[in-house]
Amino acid sequence: MSRDRQLHLGAFMRPVGIHTAWWRYPGGYPDANFNFEHLAHFARRLEAAKFDAFFMADHLAVMNMPVAALRRSATVTSFDPLTLLPALAVLTDRIGLIATASTTYNEPYHVARKFASLDHISKGRAGWNLVTSGNPDEALNFGRDAHLEHATRYARAREFFDVVTGLWDSFADDAFTMDPASGLFFDPAKMRVLDHRGDFLKVKGPLNVARPVQGWPVIVQAGASEAGKQIAAETAEMVFGAASTVEAARAFYADVKGRMPAAGRDPDQLKILPGCFIVLGETEAEAQAKKARLDDLVHPDSGLANLSVRLGVDATGFDLDAPLPELPESNASKSGQAQIVDYARRTGATVRELARKVGGYGGLQMVGTAAQVADRMEEWLETRACDGFNVMFPFVPEGLDDVVDRLVPELQRRGLFRRDYAGTTLRDHLGLARPANRFFPPDAPPDAPARPGG
Repeated sequence: MSRDRQLHLGAFMRPVGIHTAWWRYPGGYPDANFNFEHLAHFARRLEAAKFDAFFMADHLAVMNMPVAALRRSATVTSFDPLTLLPALAVLTDRIGLIATASTTYNEPYHVARKFASLDHISKGRAGWNLVTSGNPDEALNFGRDAHLEHATRYARAREFFDVVTGLWDSFADDAFTMDPASGLFFDPAKMRVLDHRGDFLKVKGPLNVARPVQGWPVIVQAGASEAGKQIAAETAEMVFGAASTVEAARAFYADVKGRMPAAGRDPDQLKILPGCFIVLGETEAEAQAKKARLDDLVHPDSGLANLSVRLGVDATGFDLDAPLPELPESNASKSGQAQIVDYARRTGATVRELARKVGGYGGLQMVGTAAQVADRMEEWLETRACDGFNVMFPFVPEGLDDVVDRLVPELQRRGLFRRDYAGTTLRDHLGLARPANRFFPPDAPPDAPARPGG
């Protein structure tokens, strides 16, 4: 069966399990976050299943929670994404490789150089998840006493994007002639010195890496605040969504894509993939039993600590059996706080119930048989709630194997997911155009000066 629209599937792989207790599940790999052999095996399995991308979140500090909870978290040790992904690139051929890099605690030249290098090493499979950093403790590792204000972080991020993409456009695609006869390695007329001077950043350039295979690595964004939605509409090509109901997802989808024409962008050039936690069984009862078993492994120390992280405020002093109180504005993740507050107001959940929910995983969950989960995914796709999903596995390897061996074949049978890759780059997988070089447009006469930029 062929369809006009098919799902895109990303695999959320840092951490390899989003549920607090994933590493305790019987038969699992507790060291999977920090075991290269396991991660390489997972990448190859996902590529065989034709996933669009292997996605890695990142934090530049341990999670901001009490040690009593932190000692029970498998997030404390994991590989740096931009060290791991080049290694996985040489072991895979098609799957996209998306890494997170903060615009608050990095410099644009570093980010541009690393992602350009990854794109060349992988032959065009790199993606950059642009974040402003939601963990306030990251500031303390980078010479600051406090996190930058939310609005300031997003203003810097917008300028940071312009600088990084400008650096990627430092050279025309055909700048490197490498002509032994003339002795000329590149054509200086096809090099652009960015010379950027802005409100937050000062970068001369040019980048000392040739233009990426994809022109630019795919730009990914995950914020759902007003500032996050606006920067997504202006810059992102893929959004990691956070809606937990199909109604909220439809509203988010329409909102972000509806902003794009004003930014001069085609809404089809942005793919929205909400995170989705999937537990599968031969029967719905078996899937629910797996989920219950996993939830039972969450230690009480983790519940309130995780709730505090999501809310951006200390919840340990709240009345456990009362509704969630009014909260001060968060300087961490505003969309993370809003998601929990919305759920609490909608359901009347007490603080104790919220802690239990968030102590496991509090976002979008699909639990059931492969057919039941495929039904829900199909509804989300057909009603314009998403363009696909970033799949979150409940535990590994069993949870990942269930998706690869049960769900993917069911989606393929329905014509909802590809049976093979149609191209070689991440842009090919996602149906995204290769961006033109802002300084060396393809239709410019050979001797025409590049337009001013920076």
